Amino acid sequence: MGARRAEVRPRYGRLAAAVSSLGVTAVAVLGGVGLLPSAAEETAGAQPAIMPAGARVQLPAATERRSDGGGSTVESPGSTPGERVVTSELLPAGSGEGRRVVFSEGRQRVWIVTADGQVLRTYLVSGSLHDNLDPGTYEVYSRSLDAVGIDDSGTMRYFVRFTQGDSGAAIGFHDIPVDDGERVQTAAELGTPTSHGCIRQRTRDAELMWDFARLGTTVVVVA
Repeated sequence: MGARRAEVRPRYGRLAAAVSSLGVTAVAVLGGVGLLPSAAEETAGAQPAIMPAGARVQLPAATERRSDGGGSTVESPGSTPGERVVTSELLPAGSGEGRRVVFSEGRQRVWIVTADGQVLRTYLVSGSLHDNLDPGTYEVYSRSLDAVGIDDSGTMRYFVRFTQGDSGAAIGFHDIPVDDGERVQTAAELGTPTSHGCIRQRTRDAELMWDFARLGTTVVVVA
């Protein structure tokens, strides 16, 4: 029998691998000289996304600890990369629907909720030492960028009023008051009742509340 010519078959697998390798190398070179955007550049300056309930996201260390109302996993400031802190501060059941502010007297916590029911931010506050605020649904009726406490007991900013106490004094959200040049409480004390009627917040949270809670905004108070 005569010799049979060997059939030459292209090796597509090796060819594809070679092309892929060249592509990866090219991307690495372009990225190294700044011709392609890096992940850090794409996210630099981006605002935190509003997270759906139950979502679990990967955030860098030194991210502010906060809950999205669905028990999302976030990292706390200074934590070791990969160390997870799972929050359990869920939005209270029966706290209404739609765009609103929710305040829990028992938890001394506020939730700012968007129109589609997602929590924009939740944080600790200091409510009243007295039983002068009943659970229920209210509405923002007045706002003052600067205000003075009863009997000149201090000055406050970002005052968002939504109801009045038995004495007729306004009840609302504002930053921690200043009296004689000093804050009347520390931020570390937030989470416990300390006020005469209003809900005290960190300045950054008071600013967010001021921007969010325009006249007519629903405020839901729960036990």
